[in-house]
Parts: sequence; structure tokens; C-alpha cells
Amino acid sequence: MASADEQDITIYDIAREAGVSPATVSRVLTNSARVSQGKRSAVERIIREYNFKPNAVARGLSTSTRILGLMTADIRNPYYATLAVECEKAANEQGYTVLLCNAFNDNALEDAHLEKFYAQRVEAIIQIGCRVDDLSSDPCYAGHINRIARTIPFVITGKMDGADCYSLRIDDSAAMKMVMDHLVSLGHREIAFFGGGKRVKSTYDKWQQYIYLLGVHGLSFRDEYIQEGDYTESGGCDCLKRLLACPRVPSAAIAVNDYSAVGALRAAHERGLSIPQDMSLISFDNTYLSEVVFPKLTTVDYNYPEYGRELVNMAIRAARKEPIPRLQFVTPRLVIRNSCGAPKRQP
Repeated sequence: MASADEQDITIYDIAREAGVSPATVSRVLTNSARVSQGKRSAVERIIREYNFKPNAVARGLSTSTRILGLMTADIRNPYYATLAVECEKAANEQGYTVLLCNAFNDNALEDAHLEKFYAQRVEAIIQIGCRVDDLSSDPCYAGHINRIARTIPFVITGKMDGADCYSLRIDDSAAMKMVMDHLVSLGHREIAFFGGGKRVKSTYDKWQQYIYLLGVHGLSFRDEYIQEGDYTESGGCDCLKRLLACPRVPSAAIAVNDYSAVGALRAAHERGLSIPQDMSLISFDNTYLSEVVFPKLTTVDYNYPEYGRELVNMAIRAARKEPIPRLQFVTPRLVIRNSCGAPKRQP
């Protein structure tokens, strides 16, 4: 006889042990005739073994819940907010509801959200940011994803080595090339890159491409022109102040995101500098911040409506077990506004 703790068994566990689909278990529980005798016997044996008694939710699992789990790093960041809204819009258009959670850089909370999604029996999980952004994947988290992904497909916007998931990533190398090519075309030869940390894959890829493109354009690498920080307004402010303290101040600076660029604008204003007259400033993400600041930011856009729509499409198609590529890329584009101009001085 099963213990009281074993009452936590679900139809997904029964399906796995019996070697059948969860839908087959559900049909056995509802006494459907559309089950072969062999499969029915295997399922009924495990039900008796665990003394399984389905609850109302389990009895309804033969039909779609039409719920998608969506986890972001922090919805207060305009990038995550914009993409989450577009995901919800796209899901609603297809008759799905989104269950949104934020991890707030808390690994324990991130794990707890996965369990919440599993308990709610969402049809698929979309994760934007958090540990799927790390350059070095966490094997424990990959294992957690794999346990969930046995029954619920997983779509991420980064990478997770060893995990059974689908990925839709921004082409960060292409994005940096657009930025560097634009600044060089304006005549800049002393270009800095600031914000973020190299443990984040997207930042690391930008950093690598930045160094490579310095060589392509025949520009000198200066270690002090790379300033690490975080992804916040205050972090961007601190980074630009350090750049302004360099023996030779760069004529252009690339911010890791719009948030950091806003902080850089504040630092420039505090030091009496004009953007772009004294220094050109360019960034990534094209959030609403890029248009509400002065001057308006030249920045890289990811076509958020299409980005969100594709994430949702991948999730729904994976839930329906349709064949889809494991890795796809978002194509960025440069939006030119008012924060870049020709350098004030020539090298």
C-alpha cells in the first residue's frame, strides 16, 4: 500500500511509469473506450499500486489548460516589461493566458517558479533572463529544467547547456557590428563599451565582437575603454564617470542597454558635457526610455512584437509536439536618432 506521501503522484508520473501518454492515463480515469486493453491494464495496475485518487484538476487534464508560464528576470527593467507584454498579446491572440513570475536574481525563487508552473500544469514555459543568460550554465538548473521538460516544453531567450529546451536568441554579434559600423562611419576612432558583466552571455558576446571589430577597423584596443558594471541607470552613470577619468576620453561610448545609457546621460550632464557634441552615445534594446530622454538615443531594436510572437509560437508548437528548430535567432536593426554625431576632435 502506498504511503500518504505517495498521494502526491500525478498522472504524469503514472504515464511515465506505464510508458504511455498523460492523455492515455486521463482516458483510463474517465473510462474512455479509446484505450487498448494492454495500456489500460498497465495504467490500472499503477493506479492500484499507488492507491491513486484523481482530483478535479487531474480529471480535466485530457483537455488543454491553454496557459503559458512566463518567467522574467525583473519586470521593472523596460526590456523585460516590453517583451513580456508582447508575449501576452501574442498568447491572447491564440486564446492562451499567461502566468507571469519574476525571479529578481534569486535562484531559489527561480526554482520555486518552475515548480509553480509544473503544479499549475501550464502547457509550456517561456523564460526570459535569469540563469538562462549565464555564460557558464548551472548544471543543477539544467537538471531541474530537464525534469520539468519531460512533460512541459521549455523555451528560453538565452542558453542552458545540457538542458532539453528550445532557444530564441538575439544575434548579439550582429547587433554590435551595426553599432560599431555606425560609429566608425561617423569618423569615431576612440570607442568605449560599458555596462554589464562578462558572466552574462549576451554581454560577453558583445564584448568579444567589440574587440574583434576594433581590429577589423584598425582601431587600438584600450583596456580602460571597457568598463564593467551592472545593467541599471546608476551603473551606467558610474561607468561613464570612469570613462571620463581616462587619460584620453573616448569620443563615443556604447552602453550595454538603454537603462545604462540613461545613467550615462545623467553623468554627462553633471560634468557639463553635451551629447552628441562632446561624446556620442549609443545603446541596445530600443525600449521606451530611448525616446523619452534628451537627446533621443540611437539604439538597437529587436522588433518586440515579432520577438514576443515567435516565443509564444515556439511554446505552443512545442506543446502540440510539432517539429520546430531547437535554436533560432532574432535579427536586430539599428534605430538612428539624435545621440550620435561626428567626433568633436580628430585623433
